[in-house]
Amino acid sequence: MRALGGLLVAGLALLATVVACSSSSAPSSAAKAPAYDAGGTTSDASPDSAGPGNVDSGSGPADAASDGPGIDAGGIVASRPYTLHVPSGYDATKPTPLVVMFHGYSVDGPSEEVYMGLTAASDASTFLYAYGNGTVDKTGYRFWNATNACCDLDSIPVDDVTYFDAIVDDVSSKYNVDRKRIYEVGHSNGGFMGHRLACDRASTLAAVVSLAGAQWDDPNRCTPSEPVSIVELHGDADAVVDYDGGSTTEGTYPSAPATVNIWGAKNGCTGGLSPTGQTLDVDTTLVGNETVVSAFGGCPSGIDVQLWRIQGGSHIPAISHPGFAELVWGFLSTHHKP
Repeated sequence: MRALGGLLVAGLALLATVVACSSSSAPSSAAKAPAYDAGGTTSDASPDSAGPGNVDSGSGPADAASDGPGIDAGGIVASRPYTLHVPSGYDATKPTPLVVMFHGYSVDGPSEEVYMGLTAASDASTFLYAYGNGTVDKTGYRFWNATNACCDLDSIPVDDVTYFDAIVDDVSSKYNVDRKRIYEVGHSNGGFMGHRLACDRASTLAAVVSLAGAQWDDPNRCTPSEPVSIVELHGDADAVVDYDGGSTTEGTYPSAPATVNIWGAKNGCTGGLSPTGQTLDVDTTLVGNETVVSAFGGCPSGIDVQLWRIQGGSHIPAISHPGFAELVWGFLSTHHKP
């Protein structure tokens, strides 16, 4: 696992360069993401101060129901603050979708947001957008305790599923969250976390988009209570989280096709995985529409399980702004709980 950690650190150190080399620069709203500090707080927001277009440090009481009955959401987010972007068009009288983003190993929420650029999409499409910071391990890097393969190198007993519950409950206590439209977006370790949450919080999540993540290698460790729509977006030249699956000193992880095969079975899809004929331009350094979309047939109504294969894509594809966020939101926005 240390070897994987080293590769992740080396790769994610290039994140800022990738953003700069994208066909478009990151949106100005992403550049204004709150600065990270050693205490894991947000430097330009205070509790309960958020209004449309502002950020909220995410502390305070919660009173909404969740999959984690009895959790102390206020206490959890007070000790582990998160950032909330409230879209400029937010209307308190209307239920509003919520997207929770989980960063990759060794970076933090604000850095990942600069890469993904979801803040501008939040304003353009009017969804609430939250992201936090993982726990610091012994090497000084932030991680999420997702699966046995990624990325709790030091076996720290942190419960990031409950942390997700607390974020959802805290936001819901302050804003009019549409409980049928709660989503997760994650990169690398955050992508692993998306799969973990879909397994453990299926009644909360409507859909997940995982970039360079993976499922549990043992499907028996994933017991979703109901179907969740999934996209696994993965470069087939990824040298960090191998497209074809791999192992670490901590555990093994399945390939990208195997990951979506697990979800096809968990979601009750009766057809196989096959190309849809749709292609996408995800990586600006690769020629043309390099990303091939495949999907399962025979899934329950309203449920999609898809694999977006970036042909020649790396662990940190050179995504564009706002194109990448538009693709992600385009998938999420078409899926909701019944």
